[in-house]
Amino acid sequence: MPTIAIVGAGPGLGLSIAKVFGGHGFQVALISRDKGKLDALVAELAAAGITAAGFSADVADHPALTAALGQAAARFGAIDVLEFSPYDGLNQVSPPEVTVDNLRPEIEHLFYGAVTATRAVLPAMRDAGTGTLLFTTGGGAINPYPMLAATNAAQAALRNWVRNLHNVLAGEGVYAGTVAINVFIGATPPAPGIPHAEPDHIARAYWDLHTQRNQPERVFGN
Repeated sequence: MPTIAIVGAGPGLGLSIAKVFGGHGFQVALISRDKGKLDALVAELAAAGITAAGFSADVADHPALTAALGQAAARFGAIDVLEFSPYDGLNQVSPPEVTVDNLRPEIEHLFYGAVTATRAVLPAMRDAGTGTLLFTTGGGAINPYPMLAATNAAQAALRNWVRNLHNVLAGEGVYAGTVAINVFIGATPPAPGIPHAEPDHIARAYWDLHTQRNQPERVFGN
């Protein structure tokens, strides 16, 4: 059975992605900081008939993240799909307020974490001549929001790097792409008029990128 590793797994989008891929016969490796939450997600997936296991790691702890992905590969045999979507809240910083100190955590979390996770799984994918690398960004990675300047800068760096990966790896059978989510994730908006979508709906975009493999990016929302 193929395996997807979801880095930054939670009860929202991560769980929905797990259900979409699990429903297509994938085993699921869940990686996040909170073991208790991982255990709850594994139990919910098991109730849906999906084989899953949790591996604790903070994406900003790069050795721990590498080790967790190694443990997942040892447990399931290989990682066929990597999905990277950690979320640690929104750090509201305007462009003039960006400093090295408030930008560094965003880079460590979003960009360096993605690079670390990729380096943990990519060699085996290249050896096999197949694999999928999926990364979550926001609409601000393309058209930045003034109040999210630090986060958008890190997301834009990630987007640029993944586009480069997409171009370089295409001839090797390994696909890399991003989903830029430009809506609030949830059944109801936080305020009237704010675009939103349920995580189960958004998760299908990841399956489409994995199966179609014909574009480096999907923008979800306006």
